[in-house]
Amino acid sequence: MKKLLTLAVLAAALQVANAQTAPATKATPATPATKATPATTATRPAPTAATAVKPEAAPTDAPAVKPGEEPVFKWSEETWDFGTIPQGTPVKQTFNFTNTGKSPIVIQNVQASCGCTTPTWPKEPILPGKSDVIDVQYNAANRGGFNKSITITSNAASATKMRYIKGTVEAAPKDQTTPEKAPSMLNATPKN
Repeated sequence: MKKLLTLAVLAAALQVANAQTAPATKATPATPATKATPATTATRPAPTAATAVKPEAAPTDAPAVKPGEEPVFKWSEETWDFGTIPQGTPVKQTFNFTNTGKSPIVIQNVQASCGCTTPTWPKEPILPGKSDVIDVQYNAANRGGFNKSITITSNAASATKMRYIKGTVEAAPKDQTTPEKAPSMLNATPKN
């Protein structure tokens, strides 16, 4: 049953991918030998785990900027070390930045290196001289050390910037439900 469900999800994802990449047929003028063909439209199935849509990114059509007037990020830090954190406890870091350039910064996308890290960022342009933040949450589900990158894509002078988070996740304390050493009835002396 699982294999059948997996095959169905993969088939639906393939249909969506083909529908999005297939060129639409254009209408042609009617001639005595042919009829006009309307442009085809693809219908999309309801989103599933395989076809889930990522959060909407900021518009990619940033205004044209003259050379020397590009927006510039000034960051408060490049890397944040959480130190040691308990397993299963999400942690959050806020990366502060200021636009020190001469035109607005438009952030098109912020992408984490894995699914355990979730960034949120401003969708509106950041004007020159103004500050804003990019929040990054790490879920701390797995034990051990971690070092994750966050890639910021924008219209700034350096179009791609990287920020980093790191730390160590230690095992969550286990609740002790039994005594350290249970009493033994074999060693007990009988009462007379």
